[in-house]
Amino acid sequence: MNGREDAAPPPPRNNPALVGHQAAERALFDSLRSGRLAHAWLISGPEGIGKATLAYRFARFVLAGGGNGAAGDSLYLSPDHPVFRRVAAGGHSDLITAERVVTDDGRLRGEIVVPDIRAVVRFFKLTAGEGGWRVAIIDGADTMNPNAANALLKVLEEPPANSLLLLVAHNPGRLLPTIRSRCRKLALKPLAEEQVTALLAGYLPELASTDTAALAHLADGSPGRALALAAEGGLELYRDMSDILETLPDLDVQALHAFGTRFGRAGAEQAFRTAGDLIRWWLARTIVVAAGGPESGPRLAVGEAALIGRLARAAGLDRWLEVWEKINRLLGRTETASLDRKQVVLNVFLAIEGAVRP
Repeated sequence: MNGREDAAPPPPRNNPALVGHQAAERALFDSLRSGRLAHAWLISGPEGIGKATLAYRFARFVLAGGGNGAAGDSLYLSPDHPVFRRVAAGGHSDLITAERVVTDDGRLRGEIVVPDIRAVVRFFKLTAGEGGWRVAIIDGADTMNPNAANALLKVLEEPPANSLLLLVAHNPGRLLPTIRSRCRKLALKPLAEEQVTALLAGYLPELASTDTAALAHLADGSPGRALALAAEGGLELYRDMSDILETLPDLDVQALHAFGTRFGRAGAEQAFRTAGDLIRWWLARTIVVAAGGPESGPRLAVGEAALIGRLARAAGLDRWLEVWEKINRLLGRTETASLDRKQVVLNVFLAIEGAVRP
């Protein structure tokens, strides 16, 4: 059940809609209207919840002169507005962006590098082309390498007048403390499950309502994650994974080998990453139950809650935490080394089996 390409939401620079972050939007609006707008903002939160969408929404509003005479408390700018169109086309002279880019071999670069940030520094030394603000968005600021992060400090320490720097970060703790301390922080929360369900139903109306609800549950409040799971067959992977876990404490070895074979083939890298994320998701919920917490949300497969409860009780919390660390190390190594993906999957399930065996 792969999602259609034309059903995907527009990229943040082209997206006029923002769902579920009214308080954050109001904080930006009020700060601008107060005349004491912080020169740098750190917008953080889980991946895929709308951080970059909010950053572009604010940038458009500021560049359109939103602090002068705009009505209401929304940062909304119509897609028909000239500033919206120019930002969407990447043609506004007073906006610059830095983000990871796709390299010549078709891979997404793992970090933001010094030349990207030096371009931002040079940009802020110029006078605003339209006499107002100059705005920079660094999307994925937590991926800046150390040299790039140090290059950014100069702008943060001595910000030019009418300059606005918006840092978007999934993991703000990875940023230098000196960068974090010079930014006003705006932490976005995951969306409510019903909000993700509604967005997913709008983008993928052909999905069965049960699948839509299940994907929303797996997404942990991230519409971006829900759509990625739909496109990557994540729900089918999760259900197949659950069927194998159901055979514990004595794994169905034949089924496990068939499952692992999917990821050993050429071109299965993304499927492997999706499966790894789902295993981490399942383990996190099992640990919560092992610690005495409830398992909430709709059941994604027959007996899911019972399965998690049964296995959580089969091993103590300390043992589950050991399994969590072992599996995360194993999956992390696979991302950086050329390990046999099928064997990694087998080892992951064998680690779980070892935890729950009497």
